[in-house]
Amino acid sequence: MTTKLPPPVRKDPTRRTRLPTRPPGNRSREAHGLTAMAAAGRFALQTCADCGAVQYPPRQICGRCLGDRLEWRDAARGGTLLAETTLAHSNDLFFRDRLPWRLGVVEADAGPSMVAHLAEDCVAGERVRLALGIDRAGNAVVTASPETPAPNPEDDRQLREMAFDPKDRRVLIVDGKTELGLALARAFADAGARQIYVGHAQPWRKSPDLEAARGIDNATLFPLDVTDTDSVEELAATIGDKVEIMVNNAYHLRMGGAVGRMDLNTAHDEMAIHYHGLLRLAGHFGPVMRARGADGAHGAAAWVNVLSAYAWVNNPALGTYSASQAAALSLSQCLRAELAEGGVRVVNAFLGPIEDEWHQLAPPPKLDPAAAARRIVAGLSRGVEDLPIGAVAEEILARWAENPKEIERGIGL
Repeated sequence: MTTKLPPPVRKDPTRRTRLPTRPPGNRSREAHGLTAMAAAGRFALQTCADCGAVQYPPRQICGRCLGDRLEWRDAARGGTLLAETTLAHSNDLFFRDRLPWRLGVVEADAGPSMVAHLAEDCVAGERVRLALGIDRAGNAVVTASPETPAPNPEDDRQLREMAFDPKDRRVLIVDGKTELGLALARAFADAGARQIYVGHAQPWRKSPDLEAARGIDNATLFPLDVTDTDSVEELAATIGDKVEIMVNNAYHLRMGGAVGRMDLNTAHDEMAIHYHGLLRLAGHFGPVMRARGADGAHGAAAWVNVLSAYAWVNNPALGTYSASQAAALSLSQCLRAELAEGGVRVVNAFLGPIEDEWHQLAPPPKLDPAAAARRIVAGLSRGVEDLPIGAVAEEILARWAENPKEIERGIGL
């Protein structure tokens, strides 16, 4: 059984804060393909198109037939743990702070043997389940867990380093006045978050979703307007050193494009919330979250941006909205690089149309907000970095990766 994670303790202000460290980060160009698979939550390995041999570690040519047609394909996740060892000493600063650390050699059902980071309950000679995670340097690593899940797997200290599980962490949800905001608050409460901060703008405007969020255990409401620098700064001064997972779900959606709706005010509001709002949050909450990335098993872990799938390809029916989402996606990639210095990962969740008042004219399929919230929380628990949610988002990202012009024309014409 996984050792139960002790509850967080109050930080001693007289002790020096531990500075963030990262595991070794150098990777080859081919190895970054493995990171792309881990970011999407897939267990995929290079497979030779000529002889079918599965490759690990990633390489330029097949180790069996020397062919150069290596494709990334989903692989069997099972394997057998051949041998294991526990590191009791390391010269690397990251691992030295986290000793003891378990590693093992796993013979994968897919073919190759690989070194994996081991869950506490893995036993040499027994079956394990393999997965790809992303370490605090932003690179893919192989992890192994018992084939039959042990109780409380989210408490595993070692694998917790490769995920962003919300259990016992404090979460800030930027906008609690929407159905999605309420669903996120409930999903994080169900996942064991110890404190949920719920932001809300426009206090004069009543919201049944916000009133429902008020009744959630461990939820506290705070004024937060991402278009107002003073509002963001005041909240950061109040709870900035407590936030361990940031969920930026603020959005402003109106129908119309550049020619059919020449409305600079609406376009300005979209950019003010999606782009400049993210910029304000990053400037005021980012530095302290980056500094707290080294606060042990309960330190700052993740920044979640809830974006539209149209951030990847413009939907002319939502032209300026799509453009503002693309700007936010670009800024989130900058944020990912900057927060990586503290080991805090940026997660982008891409949603298709959801069942709310602003997507009334969008054709089905549409996402239920509660289902979308559960998918976001589950993605955090698995350590997924790029998370398409729903049939529309999944199709857009898959087609964009295969042929960007085809999906551009398919949506636009």
